[in-house]
Amino acid sequence: MHDSTGKLILRLVLGLTILLHGIAKLQGGVDGIGNLLAAAGWPAFFAYGAYLGEVVGPVLVIVGWYSRIGAALIAVNMLFAIGLAHRAEVFALNDQGGWAIELQAMFLFAAVALAFMGPGRFSLNTK
Repeated sequence: MHDSTGKLILRLVLGLTILLHGIAKLQGGVDGIGNLLAAAGWPAFFAYGAYLGEVVGPVLVIVGWYSRIGAALIAVNMLFAIGLAHRAEVFALNDQGGWAIELQAMFLFAAVALAFMGPGRFSLNTK
């Protein structure tokens, strides 16, 4: 039971914090991401994938319905975010001595952990 409670807390925190980014994209669009993708040589329409990683994935994780898939969507989204917007900071420290991309890394590795662990018993399914 404690294991499932921990997974629920992780699911809710990860899902809600990423979903806030998704809500911002729903309100403001993904043009900025499209520009980053185009500058990197990728098709700009791939920016719409942010909706999968920041809206669909988090909702799946929060409700615990195919949350492993939702967590994988979040992880892929974070790889793109790090690669496109934070590449120069991967080997840098911030002003307080922490890793410059510690928040992005926390999102990425929490999503990877959930993809491996599954949602726990407090979910709509165990996939």
